[in-house]
Amino acid sequence: MLADNHDLDSLDRVNQQKLLVPVKDVKLEVPDSVKLPLCAVQHSSQTHFLLKNVSRLHASFKWDCAAPFQLRPEQGLLKAGQKCCITVVFQPQEELVYQQQAFCRFGEGDKADNCSTVLLLGEAKYPYLQLQIPSNKEEKHHEQPVLHFGSVTVGWSLCKRFSIFNPCPVNVSFSLTQVPGVETLFEPEFSCDITSAELAPGGSRQATVTYSPTVVDTVSVDYLSLKYGGTLTESQLKLTGKCIGPRVSLSSTVLDFGCGKEGQSVVQTVQLFNSSPVQAIYQWDIDCVNSVFSILPASGTVLPHSHIKLKAVYKPTHPLAHYRRVACLILHREPLFLDLIGTCHSESQQPEILKPEHRHNSLDSTTKQDQNTHEDQQGVHFPTEETNQNPNRAPVISTTPTEEFDQIIMGRMESLTLNPSPFPLVTMEPSELLFNHKIISSTVFSSSFVKFVSIRSHTRGNLRLVWTVAPDSPFSVTPTSYDMAPLTSNAFQVTYDPKQLNTLHGGQLECFAYYKDSSDALMMHPPCCLTVRVIGHSFQPGKHFTPSCFLNPSQVVFPALGVISSRTVLLQNNADLPLSFCLNISDYTSVESMHVLPGCGLIQPKNHQIITVRAIPTEDSPKQGFNLSLQLNAANFTKELRVVSVAEKPCVSLESGSSLYFHPTIVGSKTQRTHHIRNLSRLAVQFQWSIPEAEQKLISVEPDAGELHPNERSIQTWFFSPLAEKIYTLKPTLNFWPVQSDGSNKLHLPLEVTGMGSMGSIETEKAVIDVGAIAVGTCRLIEIPLVNNSPCPVSFHLSVQQIQIDVHPYDSEEDDSALHLDFETGTMPSHFKLLLPSTLRICTQAQHHWAISYHILNSNGHDPSPPQKLCEVQAKGVYPTLQVVDLCSSGSTGRLSKPHLWKLFSLDSLNEYLLDAPSPTELTFKTPTKHSIRSCPSFFTSVMLDFIFSSAPLNSEPSEIMLMFYNPGSVRVNWAFLFPEDQQMGLKDWAVSGEFSSTELHWMKVQINQIFNVSPKSGTLLPGQKQAVQFIYSHDFIGTNRLLVVFKLTYGRKILLNLQGVTVEKEEPYLNFAPKQHIFSPVAIDDTSPPWQVYELYNGGAVPVHYEVDKAVLSQLQEDNFNHPVLSCLSPEGEVPPGKTSTLEWIFSPLEAKMYHMDIPIYIKEMVSSITVKFEGRGVDSSTLGSSTVFTDSSSKADVHRVQREPFPGQVLFLSEDSVFLGNIPVCAQMSRIFFLTNVSHTDTLHYTWELPQPRNQQVVQLHPERGSLCPGECTLCVLTFIPTDYPTVYQLELICQVLQEASFAQYRDELRCWEEEKERQQNEFIITDKNILRSQRVLMDEKPVAPPTRKGPPPLLKYKPLPPIPVSNKAVSKFGVTETRAERRLQREMAKIWRRPQPPEPALLHLSVTAHSHGSMEYFKHFPDQYHKYYRKFQSRTNNQTVPHSPRTSVPAGPFTSTPGPSRDIQERILTFLLNDVLEDSTFVQSLATLSSKIRTYQQIKMSPTPHPLSTSSSSSEPRVLFETVDREGAEETQTTLQPELAPADMCETILINTLQNLMTEAVRGEFDLTAHP
Repeated sequence: MLADNHDLDSLDRVNQQKLLVPVKDVKLEVPDSVKLPLCAVQHSSQTHFLLKNVSRLHASFKWDCAAPFQLRPEQGLLKAGQKCCITVVFQPQEELVYQQQAFCRFGEGDKADNCSTVLLLGEAKYPYLQLQIPSNKEEKHHEQPVLHFGSVTVGWSLCKRFSIFNPCPVNVSFSLTQVPGVETLFEPEFSCDITSAELAPGGSRQATVTYSPTVVDTVSVDYLSLKYGGTLTESQLKLTGKCIGPRVSLSSTVLDFGCGKEGQSVVQTVQLFNSSPVQAIYQWDIDCVNSVFSILPASGTVLPHSHIKLKAVYKPTHPLAHYRRVACLILHREPLFLDLIGTCHSESQQPEILKPEHRHNSLDSTTKQDQNTHEDQQGVHFPTEETNQNPNRAPVISTTPTEEFDQIIMGRMESLTLNPSPFPLVTMEPSELLFNHKIISSTVFSSSFVKFVSIRSHTRGNLRLVWTVAPDSPFSVTPTSYDMAPLTSNAFQVTYDPKQLNTLHGGQLECFAYYKDSSDALMMHPPCCLTVRVIGHSFQPGKHFTPSCFLNPSQVVFPALGVISSRTVLLQNNADLPLSFCLNISDYTSVESMHVLPGCGLIQPKNHQIITVRAIPTEDSPKQGFNLSLQLNAANFTKELRVVSVAEKPCVSLESGSSLYFHPTIVGSKTQRTHHIRNLSRLAVQFQWSIPEAEQKLISVEPDAGELHPNERSIQTWFFSPLAEKIYTLKPTLNFWPVQSDGSNKLHLPLEVTGMGSMGSIETEKAVIDVGAIAVGTCRLIEIPLVNNSPCPVSFHLSVQQIQIDVHPYDSEEDDSALHLDFETGTMPSHFKLLLPSTLRICTQAQHHWAISYHILNSNGHDPSPPQKLCEVQAKGVYPTLQVVDLCSSGSTGRLSKPHLWKLFSLDSLNEYLLDAPSPTELTFKTPTKHSIRSCPSFFTSVMLDFIFSSAPLNSEPSEIMLMFYNPGSVRVNWAFLFPEDQQMGLKDWAVSGEFSSTELHWMKVQINQIFNVSPKSGTLLPGQKQAVQFIYSHDFIGTNRLLVVFKLTYGRKILLNLQGVTVEKEEPYLNFAPKQHIFSPVAIDDTSPPWQVYELYNGGAVPVHYEVDKAVLSQLQEDNFNHPVLSCLSPEGEVPPGKTSTLEWIFSPLEAKMYHMDIPIYIKEMVSSITVKFEGRGVDSSTLGSSTVFTDSSSKADVHRVQREPFPGQVLFLSEDSVFLGNIPVCAQMSRIFFLTNVSHTDTLHYTWELPQPRNQQVVQLHPERGSLCPGECTLCVLTFIPTDYPTVYQLELICQVLQEASFAQYRDELRCWEEEKERQQNEFIITDKNILRSQRVLMDEKPVAPPTRKGPPPLLKYKPLPPIPVSNKAVSKFGVTETRAERRLQREMAKIWRRPQPPEPALLHLSVTAHSHGSMEYFKHFPDQYHKYYRKFQSRTNNQTVPHSPRTSVPAGPFTSTPGPSRDIQERILTFLLNDVLEDSTFVQSLATLSSKIRTYQQIKMSPTPHPLSTSSSSSEPRVLFETVDREGAEETQTTLQPELAPADMCETILINTLQNLMTEAVRGEFDLTAHP
């Protein structure tokens, strides 16, 4: 706050005050977070956001941010309200998700007191690009992508395309460059139009590569490298192409004109063929004007794959034999030669005719003579090379076409021979004459138009020389003929005499030399031809033509090998005037090994000249090359020809290094590695690997020899096969040499190869792989982990052998079970783990074993070694199974006990059947399938069980039973309940006969009206899972309804369930006797007090039912057993209320150790007939079976199915235990059990109330608390106390807990309040003018509606009774074609006007079963002596003053437990029993005991008995007592032995201890106390 002085405008304007003006701080507005676009590693992406100054002050800011984020600008100054665009650059270096804070420190001026943060979010991905080449099938097998250009014509260009594709989700910037290799002298032959670009995700870019070859018959290789940041590997594209030129040939190499007369012409034809796809440019090296021979056309082109016909003319001027070898120059090819032979006769002279065979006859003699001549002159012997080993032919001197053409041009032509000889007969110097040409390097013109040419004879014979010159030629030779002596020379004058000025002239002057003296001279020495090339001009100064021409190519490159090679160049005259050219002498002489042929010449308009450049490359030549100048038109016009003639040594590089390492390899096997070599020279080289013979068994390479073009890389595959377990160091050598050489001078490059041989094996993590249980008939995919712990890779072959141990009887047929491996052969790297996918198919119920073995493969893929055991795979074929572990009921069967429902649904039998294996018949259809065309399908099973829904009156609530199915196995179970309609295939209407049996009609009625319903009808249970299935029977039709339903387990059992339900009329009495067989608990034949046992009767009707047991049958049974009451009914008659259960009390007292079967009729008084119930009981001999074996069944029957592990759907109150089994206990002994009630609802508060049974009107069960409420999620502890009566009894008690939700009860109260308010309003209010009052207001009904009888017509309308509801059966009947009557429709309209009194919500019922078997003290001590002392004190503190009921064998334990055998024991027991009963009935004695026990003493005298004896009688008082105490009432101290403080009451201690334990258990359940925690 700033304190400023301001003059305040007021009315008097005299007062001044201090005004505090708030100044706002500097504030910048930044976003909370900024998300960067997805970016590639080592790339960058960016985004922008606004930084705004929202304050009224200037603010300076500075960003503080770490990599990989950058903010620009990093700092700045913002005025008030100014915005600044901040650029965020994201440059990740790793593939991560980045979250980083950027701090913006800002303030006024230089003060940066404030700070704001921006969360920068970015994600980086590794980039990846793909090279996609539209190639043929062969190129798909290359190890690297190759772009083939094929054969391309020299001087032409070919373009091919490939694509670069970006499959990753980020932008990728890339560059495309050529891989460094051989240095290019001029323009590279391969060029790409793309050097760099950026690709969006999923984008593609097409690149074009142009191939422009320049050298014929060479293969060009280059590599393009695709580079981009963040990649782990570098992609390379190989470019390859071949340059091709013309392939020209002559139809004949010799033209024989025969004999012609002087001055006449002889014509021959020859064909020139071009067999290549390239156009051929040719030129004949002959002057058709100044020669006796002419070829027309002398120059031109030959189209691809075509030929032309040439005309050769022989027009002699002198009578002699003529022979001339004419060269046909081909652009980009070696020249061709055509021998022209002819003989001229005149009238005066007729020389012998020259023939083609004279060429071969003269070669040998000429060579020998010439050799002797040169030895005489110079003393030098010139060696020759024989190229033809034919003994009948003379040796031939080997020369190339270029050398031969050179000799022809230079005037060193031998006489008529097959090839030019290195020892010529005559030579001519110079070979070229230039008239009036000014040399560029000289300042002097030629002196005259006369020049001289010298011809020297190198033979010992006399020669005659004859010149051929056209009469009209500007060039002339003097003398035209001359006789030359042996070994002499002569000069000839050549005169240039142009006829007009400013013209160009040129030509070839030919001279024929032949022997003159010898008679057989023609045979021994045929004539030869010498030529001299002449050019001249008659231009005056400044009158020269301006040339228009070009050189193709303008640059030539010679091979980098120091041998003679040639290149051809085309000089094209594009003008309409002649063109002359000559080589600059200074350039020509600067390179000694360089020859240009011809060095001068005249080119006619629109014609061309093929120039041959011959050179021998040297290492000291300039690498950049040099220029050769051609002077044009004898003026200052020139054309430059770039020539590169540099020799190089072959250079091959081992790109992968000079050493090669093989990882450890198993002995006898083979491993491979790749190694790259590359030709780094301009020479094509031939290579070959040299491996010592001793090492050839260890290593090999492919390819071991081959050719490498310049800049080409070769991928070498090396193989290593160790023979022993050791380390090898091997040294193969790479030999290479130029392809054009003979291989005598080879270069060597060593390579060091290191490898190690070792032993290897594979194993599994476990020797036995137990897959577990697999459903029979199914397959399972498993993975067998293979481990290679050895230091070398192992090649293996696996084999499987099945071992079967046991088979189920049903599966005794052929077993098709198998273990299939996805692959049996493979190679595992060292220290590697491989998961081998396999498939197990189980077809029988058995324990299956498979033994897997392996062979180690050698280098040939064979397995010479014996198999080695790898592991065993075992699996157990099982059938899927289910078990019913719990049930609950609601609706009409809600009050039936769980044991009773368990029997009605035959669940024990169902569980037993489900555990058995299915029969082959049941597996006819392994999955639920519609297989029948009838309404009563075939069931393919012999097992059928009854599911009885008990009974209920018509229109009662449906009987709902929910079974909890549990999967106890280890395989998944797919189950389904198939109704008959689910098994029936759908048929067309024409296929249905319409005739149905009574059973089919009944089933159709049951299914259409959904009398039975199962939900869900199918499902899947994983091992250990549970699922509740609801069975519903609707009481809509009177009578007994049945439906056969198939319970099918996929690949398992098929059980037929007979669903039965009974619906009775309202007034019809019905007593449910299901089941009609009852089995009593076994009783010992010497038991003097056989227990009470009960049989339950359930009234499923709506009216009370009176029953009566047939006593005559019981009397007859007693007579048949020596007048002993084997079976006595203590309640032979009675009444069962509607919907309730009554018990028939029985005493089963067997005489013999056997099974008794007793059929007892029970009459229902309202019905004429009787129901016979079959009772069964077993008498046992305890002396034979043992004291505790008799009651083992009852004492150990802790039924696991009664244990509820989780609540049912919709159940809100959960019992931790739904059954309490107390086992065998003595009479009057108190037992306590605890359990918990949990409210599993998260929203509703629950109220609960227990209904406790009172058998024989005696309270034997106490429950605390009996009622209460539970908040959502709350849990409470309940204590059940059981005190059996004093008579042995088999207890089967059912405790019912009524559960009511507070929300539903509150809704009921609200509805009831509204109903009562409406009722009060109708009683107190009315409107007189309302005539339709009875129609407009609703009718309130305060009575429970009376259900209608069975459908026999509409019931009458009663005045004061509510209208009955429309029964569900009406809708069902209408489905069979019975329409509703008018009365029924009127009833429906009236029903809509009735407002019934709301009924309280029906509580949900929970059942708790309590079972126990109480024994008399004497019997309990006899059968359970070890457990007797557990109840000893409690037994003495619990007495009952009630009279023991009459029984033929009633006894009470007496005195010390000493038994007298025989009849004396029975006498003692009876006497003691009567005495004790008399004492207990004495009221004075009982009162004195109570008074004595109620006295309070601080100390008392106790005479300790050395052996206390149990008291035989007990008092009805529950006060604690001290046994065998003797108190001196007169206070005589002499009788006291000790003084002790009085012990605390035993029951009080017990109660405190029980309460303490109960509190601990409650805290533990609520999570307040950890029972497992350490103290």
